[in-house]
Amino acid sequence: MTSFDAIFQAIAGKRVLVIGDLMLDKYIWGDASRLSPEAPVPVVRIDRETAVAGGAANVAINLAALGAASVQIFGWIGCDADGEQLHRLLHAAGVQILEGAASPARHTIAKTRVVCRRQQLCRLDYEAEPATYALTEEALLGSIAPAAAQADAILLSDYAKGVLTSESIRAIRALPRRPEIITLDPKPRPGIDYSGLSLLTPNRAEALRLAGLEDTAGEFPAEAVCRALQEKSAPAHLVVTLGPDGMLLAKDGKPLERIPTFAREVFDVSGAGDTVIAALTLCMAAGIPLPDAARFANTAAGVVVGKLGTATATPDEIRAYAASISR
Repeated sequence: MTSFDAIFQAIAGKRVLVIGDLMLDKYIWGDASRLSPEAPVPVVRIDRETAVAGGAANVAINLAALGAASVQIFGWIGCDADGEQLHRLLHAAGVQILEGAASPARHTIAKTRVVCRRQQLCRLDYEAEPATYALTEEALLGSIAPAAAQADAILLSDYAKGVLTSESIRAIRALPRRPEIITLDPKPRPGIDYSGLSLLTPNRAEALRLAGLEDTAGEFPAEAVCRALQEKSAPAHLVVTLGPDGMLLAKDGKPLERIPTFAREVFDVSGAGDTVIAALTLCMAAGIPLPDAARFANTAAGVVVGKLGTATATPDEIRAYAASISR
């Protein structure tokens, strides 16, 4: 079994290119103690407002927090106030935004959550139609292709906002000079083709949707899901995140192992999938065996769900959490 110290040492020199749907996650924090006289809705007294990188941007920041040598990202950022804030957050984390990502023709995707007493009251989304965010040939050849030629892995972060389509995924796979490893965190919808990738990391609901199976409250049908996804997409590796039931690892359409999740107080699962795909991608780029990579990713996600809001896990936090659950 590969130690976490050895994993951190192995991933420290890796370069990852992230392509996907960039977002700004904004939070309005306050308290609600009465209803409005105008309508039966809570009146929120605002205490503060914060913002963090979301979507593919959060994946990139997770890669940087885990110790990647270089993280580059492409996804559309509008020339607006939200875009400026997202630029600052990515720059502060050491993530390089590829040239051409800023676009005056597109709005920055933003999600605003109103939170009262640690409970999310509502969410306000600001975005355009998915076609608006489609990946252009100019972006693919002018920005993405040169970065891909220098990367150890490409991570595709799909939030179904428009950047990643069957066509754009095929175009990325067809780049003449690109790393062998291409991983993807999917957001299933009709007609999307995720075939030919190194790793897929759906959660329970996404895996069932991809497999064309009903999502019920019963036992997860591991064999049926793995078989269906192998027939449909044939990923080299499959990791299904099952929340409190841990992770299912599969290869060649067959379940290999289920890694349990250690019980802890969960404050927010937002972004846990981003942490998982970031950790697994770095480990695959470093040649870490999948079971060891999954245990590492599972521990990193355990750190993140103990925080409120989209978050990251640092090496020190992961070591501390690993030590606490081993006692």
